[in-house]
Amino acid sequence: MAALRVTIGEDDVLLREGMARLLLDAGLDVVAEAGDAESLLRRTLAHRPDVAIVDVQMPPRREDDGLVAAIELRRRLPTTGVLLLSQFCEPSFAVELIGDHPEGVGYLLKERVADVKTFVDAIVRVSAGGSALDPEVVGRMLGRRVAGDPLDALTPREAAVLSAMAQGKSNLGIAETLFVSEAAVEKHVRGIFRKLAIGPAAFENRRVHAVLMYLQGTERAR
Repeated sequence: MAALRVTIGEDDVLLREGMARLLLDAGLDVVAEAGDAESLLRRTLAHRPDVAIVDVQMPPRREDDGLVAAIELRRRLPTTGVLLLSQFCEPSFAVELIGDHPEGVGYLLKERVADVKTFVDAIVRVSAGGSALDPEVVGRMLGRRVAGDPLDALTPREAAVLSAMAQGKSNLGIAETLFVSEAAVEKHVRGIFRKLAIGPAAFENRRVHAVLMYLQGTERAR
């Protein structure tokens, strides 16, 4: 199987080179690096990687330049996954990037990069069309629910399962996190799909659709 191809957009040279080394050691192929949003966009469009890793705040303005470039990449390279990195926990970045298409999107705090397994797992999930949201971001969203939200129909356990799904966990990973059986998780997932009226489709697409509803519901409470 060919190694996943990634580009890295990060203006901190030491962090960028450190990420590249970590990913190369993990068996990924870093095809391009960039220190500003414009170069990242240009090089990613040229290389068409499996995943683009993008720092939210990059030159030239050092505001949301990376996010703007990531949104443009999603528009022009719909099959390329995008993993946002941020120093701050700001759920609105994830919601803005996702738009109406949650497939192939991730958002991690930069501190997770040091956890190589978590970092690489997020890249792999995003490359496969899944989602990978930082647990702290998901936790922040849990406090932003509004009355009348479709998610109100979920039981506390189903809400916990959906929260774990938003983080990109598999059914086995959710089972291990919640200390329940994998069969119980599968039952809760089916209940989530039914209560959120998510009809038949590819299983992974149904999962990311549920995650999108979760994100949109929590963001409306801001």
